[in-house]
Amino acid sequence: MPYTEEEGGRLNNFAREPKVYQAEPPTDGQKLNYIFLGIAGALLIAGVIYVAFTVSSAS
Repeated sequence: MPYTEEEGGRLNNFAREPKVYQAEPPTDGQKLNYIFLGIAGALLIAGVIYVAFTVSSAS
């Protein structure tokens, strides 16, 4: 680990920097999965909101 010494004799310990890499764009299959997950998430949220309104107006 890289240490540096300050004026008072204290040691400073710096974290290692992560390896940098370039991200790859999503493939067509990944894009399709994102669409399906988005639709499933929207349906889940709509269902939860529907149940909340149904239960709150039941009384």
